[in-house]
Amino acid sequence: MIRALWTAATGMQAKQMDMDVIANNLANVNTTGFKKSRVDFQDLMYQVVRVTGTPTSADTQVPSGIEIGLGVRPGAVQKMFSQGNIYETSNPLDVVIEGDGFFQILTPDGTIAYTRDGSFKLDAQGRMVTSDGFPLEPPITIPEGAESVTIAQDGTVTVKMPGEIEPQEVGVVELARFINPAGLLSIGRNLYLTTASSGEPQVGTPGLDGFGTLAQGFLETSNVQIVEEMVKMITAQRAYEINSKAITTADEMMSIANNLKR
Repeated sequence: MIRALWTAATGMQAKQMDMDVIANNLANVNTTGFKKSRVDFQDLMYQVVRVTGTPTSADTQVPSGIEIGLGVRPGAVQKMFSQGNIYETSNPLDVVIEGDGFFQILTPDGTIAYTRDGSFKLDAQGRMVTSDGFPLEPPITIPEGAESVTIAQDGTVTVKMPGEIEPQEVGVVELARFINPAGLLSIGRNLYLTTASSGEPQVGTPGLDGFGTLAQGFLETSNVQIVEEMVKMITAQRAYEINSKAITTADEMMSIANNLKR
């Protein structure tokens, strides 16, 4: 009976983490470029009471043994990098990636971070920066007084200056991609860092060599599906409830055994 108490407890702990991940997904349903997470579970070790194939006579053996599982544990919390919906903003500094790739962002400590959030702004020097003021890498500076900014599908950034007929190129937006984007480290602020699991970034031009293309005046929404998360929340709640019921039942059985009289 004691085994059942601890086994059911692992189920409750696992479903608590599941609810934490679901809650974070729902909290970021309107976060630009957010990617939902999923919990992958693994069963724990088994207590072997009788080994499969144990001989029962000279010519026979046990066809199936007795293995009693000891519960469940979270094996991984994986980011799902499916494309979110795209909506129009008409803001010339909003850029969406249609396909594979990340924008490169220079953080204050000199580290390169990566993001799918293309809602850029201009700082006091005219650089394209994130909402936190972190500049795009390689840096792109919009000259003061520019009448318009154009970002092409291949990342070429041009501006129209007063009195000039031809647009002036001021830089190129480069993208990075990873062999295993699920291995990136989330650090908040819509940013990711590389890890040994993600692999080294492959930097390239939008639209070439498998990189996605850019679209100006659009943003990518979160890829969280509310209905899907609500269903997951219901199943997690029911699983938590049934594990708590298993603990209650095991306790009642122990109580019955303790109250037996000769």
